[in-house]
Amino acid sequence: MATTNEAVIERLIACINDRDIAVMDELFHDDATMDWPQSRERVRGAANRRAIYSSFPQLPTITPHRMLSAGDLVIAEATLDYGGPTYETVFIFELRDGRIAKETAYWSEAFEAPEWRSEWVEKY
Repeated sequence: MATTNEAVIERLIACINDRDIAVMDELFHDDATMDWPQSRERVRGAANRRAIYSSFPQLPTITPHRMLSAGDLVIAEATLDYGGPTYETVFIFELRDGRIAKETAYWSEAFEAPEWRSEWVEKY
């Protein structure tokens, strides 16, 4: 059974998949930040978050794989599909009073595993 905080993240995923980004205003605090460490970018505040999500060339379809939570922290692993490239992603959400206060997202484009290590790994 999902915790209350996990339910917030599940609702976030659903609103992005449904292209109903206005719902995000209910899920994020107005002063929330979103950090993207690979590009060293921080989205600060509701106005910037709205502008970014309204300007996305194509929103991803998010397929969640695993969600773990403890207290006000939720970690989610997911695949993001932008209609071509897919990204394996780890999200770290920090919640405050049942709403998202900070999101950190790490992603990597999917790639083929190198042949040299095939005898020691399993493909899934």
